[in-house]
Amino acid sequence: MPEWITQLDTALFFFLNRDCHNKLFDLLMPVITHRASLIVLPFLVLFLLQEKRKALAVFGVAFFSILLADGLSNVLKHLMERQRPCNVLENVHLLVGCTKSFSMPSNHAANAFAFATPFLFMTKNRLRYPLLFIAVLVSLSRVVVGVHYPGDVLGGALAGGLSAGAVMYLYAWAERRFRDRPYATVMYLFLLGLSLFRMYYLSFGPLDLSPDEAHYWEWSRRLDLSYYSKGPMIAYLIALSTSLFGDTVFGVRFLAVVLSLLSSIILYRLGKEMYNERVGAASAILFQVIPLFSAFGVLFTIDSPFLFFWILSLYLFWKAVNNPPLIPPYLRGEAGGLSKGGKGGIDRNVPGMNHSSLLYWLLLGISVGLGLLTKYTMAFFYLCALCFLVFSVHHRKLLRTAAPYGASLISFIVFSPVVLWNAQHDWVTLRHTAGQAHIAEGLRISVMSFIEFAGSQFGVVTPVLFVLILFALWKARGKGQDTSGSHGKFLFWFSAPVIVFFLLKSLQGKVQANWAMMGYITGLIAFSEIFINQWVRYRPAIKKIIIIGLALSLLLTAVAHYPSKFHLPVKLDPSARLKGWNDLGKEVDGIYSDMREKGQVFIFSDSYQISSELAFYVKGHPITYCVNLGRRMNQYDLWPDFGNFIHSNGIFVTIGDTELNPGIRSAFHGYEKRLLKVYDKDRLLREFSIFLCYDFQGMTKETIGKY
Repeated sequence: MPEWITQLDTALFFFLNRDCHNKLFDLLMPVITHRASLIVLPFLVLFLLQEKRKALAVFGVAFFSILLADGLSNVLKHLMERQRPCNVLENVHLLVGCTKSFSMPSNHAANAFAFATPFLFMTKNRLRYPLLFIAVLVSLSRVVVGVHYPGDVLGGALAGGLSAGAVMYLYAWAERRFRDRPYATVMYLFLLGLSLFRMYYLSFGPLDLSPDEAHYWEWSRRLDLSYYSKGPMIAYLIALSTSLFGDTVFGVRFLAVVLSLLSSIILYRLGKEMYNERVGAASAILFQVIPLFSAFGVLFTIDSPFLFFWILSLYLFWKAVNNPPLIPPYLRGEAGGLSKGGKGGIDRNVPGMNHSSLLYWLLLGISVGLGLLTKYTMAFFYLCALCFLVFSVHHRKLLRTAAPYGASLISFIVFSPVVLWNAQHDWVTLRHTAGQAHIAEGLRISVMSFIEFAGSQFGVVTPVLFVLILFALWKARGKGQDTSGSHGKFLFWFSAPVIVFFLLKSLQGKVQANWAMMGYITGLIAFSEIFINQWVRYRPAIKKIIIIGLALSLLLTAVAHYPSKFHLPVKLDPSARLKGWNDLGKEVDGIYSDMREKGQVFIFSDSYQISSELAFYVKGHPITYCVNLGRRMNQYDLWPDFGNFIHSNGIFVTIGDTELNPGIRSAFHGYEKRLLKVYDKDRLLREFSIFLCYDFQGMTKETIGKY
């Protein structure tokens, strides 16, 4: 900002804050700045009584304008990083508390003008002028009470006005479009609003990176053909987003929002082309409402891109097998003798035998291959596609063509870097996957793990929707728009093999709740077709059950964003494992900074989760290490260790209040312990033992093995 503008802004601030202060201002301005809603309320009641129907539209636009303005102002504050006048100037006449948050622009001004602007332009009611005057008073009060410069409130007013203008334009567009395409319009508005909220939530929400997110971010700093437990796609995507937005929580998670949005749009296209616009829109919205899927619109683990590639592959496969023939009748044999068995031996009536279809098969192979690079359970796509082709009479002929085999070959080629990497690393991923699948344990029956997995599906899908989705899949099988019933078969066979496999697998060992999630994707379309598209056919009691199921799912998804508001015990709060890592990073960073003044220091843990979180949350993102004290192998074991830090000092962090491992103790000349307790308000999340270790002497596997 030019110096003369800063000087003018400061001069105007002192004029309004100090020179104009009087007893009336000292009494009224704190009330206006903190209790503006009470002043506005009578005018809103009068407006509602006078305008009635119009009022609801204006209130809705004003509400979303405030959300957009508040988020925009917070983003701008962190970009501008201007300090509040009460924190940097002397002799400020301060009438309220002065926070440490940034100053430019003023959120109060932005929100006040975002609220007042729709009343000003969407109605001719005379009450719009008092509301505008109140917005001006609220903005002015922020200067008078001493917490903002005049430039801050002008910037806030501009941000609020522009935000309201954008929402009003969107409302006018939606109003016009709603007449022709009501379901798609509602869906796009819902997805836009949800995506904007998620962007805001990522920037200012309460959740730190999960251990897995931090570990994948560690991978993105060391790009490779593959990694110990997973393919490389997640690392590539995080590297892309952090190159744009930096090594921040927003930078790591940005693509979770984007891919979730794109997943819903593709699911909408699939549902629309299979049935109609209502089914497509309902499927897309349902994808964002169910807790199992909504979580991956915020958290960026491998499941976020995996769901995207699964849904994209579903769409491409459907297009490939159902693309209308582009070859004119006279070339198919009706007039030219090129029918099946004729010259050339080409069956022109086989679905998909045209250039457009071949393009879809090509794209399908690439999509499935990218899905395999993301998560190996993408391999279920082959099984589901095969089942569909075998049991669909109309499409069975495709098995006699080269198209599906060519697509499979392309997917293997895309996936081949993982095979090459594993060949160079003693097939560690294969051994890791076999361990997760409990292959070495042989055949055994575990009723408890079966009950746990079945119960987890009720939890992540919600009980009512879980039952309704399975019922819809069963009812939809064999039914469709055509006489062959291929629509229903498509939905059923891209779900049943997955769900049945993991149900049976849970009898043999533990199965995570999210492993079968791709089996519910076509279930969303089946649910939308059976229950939403045929809504008028159902009795009131059935409709109530459907509404209860949707409401419960929406409620759980909403609660999951701010679970601390409900004071859940730590063991019952799924967000607890995403909190406290920043606090740990700050604590270790202070120790790290002090110890670096005395020489070289390295940070390590016995847990890849802690090592990854420390790498992210300690300032400067230092290289961290993970010592193997008898744990399972992880990616850190494939990277260089800290063996060359002889005579350096180390910081060892482990979970819980514990003593230093004897193997590590013997590797240093001395140490001291500090205990860190991490709280979320009044809840103890976890304890960390932090050991300051001095003069590293070296460590080998044999040394550790003695202990």
